[in-house]
Amino acid sequence: MTQDQIILFCLFGAVFILLLWGKYRYDLVAFSALMAGVVLGVVPTKEAFSGFGHPATLVVALVLIVSAGLVRSGAVFLITRTLVDASRGLGAHIALMGGIGAVLSAFMNNVAALALLMPVDMQTARKAGRAPGLSLMPLSFATILGGMATLIGTPPNIIIAAIRGEATGTPFAMFDFAPVGGIAALAGLAFVALIGWRFIPARDDSGDSSSALAQYIAELTIPADSPLIGKRLAELDSDAEQADVALLGLIRDGKRRYGRAANAVLRAEDTLVIEAVPEALDEFRAALSLGFSDAQRQEKVTAAGEGLDVIEVVVPETARIAGRTAQGLGLAWRQSTVLMGISRQGRRITKQMRKTEVMPGDILLLLCPRDRGPDVTEWLGCLPLAERGLAVTANEKVWLAIGLFAAAVAAASFGLLYLPVALGLVVVAYVLTKILPIAGLYDHVEWPVVVLLGSMIPLGAALDSSGGTQLIANALIGLTQGLPAWAVLTVLMVVTMTLSDVLNNTATTIVAAPVGIQMATTLGVSPDPFLMAVAVAASAAFLTPIGHKNNTLILGPGGYQFGDYWRIGLPLEVLIVAVSIPAILVFWPM
Repeated sequence: MTQDQIILFCLFGAVFILLLWGKYRYDLVAFSALMAGVVLGVVPTKEAFSGFGHPATLVVALVLIVSAGLVRSGAVFLITRTLVDASRGLGAHIALMGGIGAVLSAFMNNVAALALLMPVDMQTARKAGRAPGLSLMPLSFATILGGMATLIGTPPNIIIAAIRGEATGTPFAMFDFAPVGGIAALAGLAFVALIGWRFIPARDDSGDSSSALAQYIAELTIPADSPLIGKRLAELDSDAEQADVALLGLIRDGKRRYGRAANAVLRAEDTLVIEAVPEALDEFRAALSLGFSDAQRQEKVTAAGEGLDVIEVVVPETARIAGRTAQGLGLAWRQSTVLMGISRQGRRITKQMRKTEVMPGDILLLLCPRDRGPDVTEWLGCLPLAERGLAVTANEKVWLAIGLFAAAVAAASFGLLYLPVALGLVVVAYVLTKILPIAGLYDHVEWPVVVLLGSMIPLGAALDSSGGTQLIANALIGLTQGLPAWAVLTVLMVVTMTLSDVLNNTATTIVAAPVGIQMATTLGVSPDPFLMAVAVAASAAFLTPIGHKNNTLILGPGGYQFGDYWRIGLPLEVLIVAVSIPAILVFWPM
């Protein structure tokens, strides 16, 4: 080995050890390795930051922003509300939620897809009276599997496509991954829904903290053009139950109707009194196109800034608002803020929200202009609750958001636009149409992943140009000497899967993809089957909670232990290899 190869192997070894150790975050580890590579002379100075402008890095960032736009527009509520039913059996529920998760993750970042569906799955588990841990792991695995089917479904596919473009001049297209990744996803989903979930240990200590969330008494108004006008309040019970919202009563002409008013015929400007957690409140509002309790003030709030924020604050005895009403304090005209709900230790509130006297110990749900939350909280003299990422769904723009995204995917699929350009145009359109507020545009980018990609790509390129990947490829070829093509691909997949189970799948792809190309070059065959094998294997990280971020996300809410993952993950990985190798040889022959 040359001196450069020794240095690079040592750098990669240090990166892998530090990632496994987990004491330092992966972006700091990767960036430190890049800087060391530049100082030691194995990464050219002019190429040091080339990874940050790499198409793979840009696409990952843009997909995360577009995913946030789809969430904020209510596109996911539109899907889940019509399909999810708590009365289904566990197997049927897992099959349905897994299918939804797989389809969503094929067209958006699979981490974002899980983040969207996890609250829905946990809410359904509560309604069905079962531990969320029985369905969260299958849902996580389904979103990982679905991402295999398209170019933008998961970062490994994006990286593989870019590497193929550099090696052959033509990157993989949007649906080139579908024949192999789609078959693997379908087989994996069938296993998870029919058999796999039965391997999950049943525990009562699910770690679900959602029951501790504050239940707010809130008000929502029926707009003048609402299709609900003329219906009875009781007819909304099924929608309320689906959103996990309790309908408490009705306010008309400023007066609370007697009791629950279940038989009252709804009119324009009637106000519904409900009890719900913030997420359920927003879901119910978006699903029925309801307005906020004070439409005139809400319009002023909207005009005051680029978008809206929902914040939660606790009222201490010394607060400015303690002992006063939101209306009397002038909360709307002084701070452009609307009081959406009050949580008061289980006690009912019988007055209109803005006329209710706020008491010490109350938790307030406030709607304010974006980025004004800290100022409003300080002015009120309240204490902020921990940030939970609450947002206001712009449900009136749901079809616009879906249409723009679908047009971009179609344009990229037919080769009319370069994928990063198509996604970039969607981001611009989302900002111009105010689906996403420009003030918080970059909040949706997971910068540690961007730094990881931007740092590892130049290191991977240096390893390749120094001949390091050739050494690894030769070792694997020597190991598989005389074996048939399917055995060679199997070894490559197993090695890549093993790395992906203990390392970040992005880092694994950057190392394994060039090795696959070198193996193909040495054997004198097409690199495509080797790249497909790496793409599927890098995404198939099911044995540990650290192999994929989705597995990490469910660890706490599902109440899982480290050893729970391999129970369902090991047979799933074996199945993925078994179905992928024949599919690769059929659709991407050597």
